[in-house]
Amino acid sequence: MTHRTLATLMLAAGLATLAGCASPTVITLNDGREIQAVDSPKYDEKSGFYEFEQLDGKETRINKDQVRTVKEL
Repeated sequence: MTHRTLATLMLAAGLATLAGCASPTVITLNDGREIQAVDSPKYDEKSGFYEFEQLDGKETRINKDQVRTVKEL
């Protein structure tokens, strides 16, 4: 096996492993809107905001008082 083939297989295995770590999440707000996030949102206790990345790559913060539910897909 050549070094190039081995490197390609290692890269593919690494990407497959990383893809398995992310679990898309739907955040439902009190007004009924739903926002999809790439991964589970992180809650910052000091500020009282959920922080997450939307599917389009935007980093977003939402006040916990506006969030009704957070569900993994």
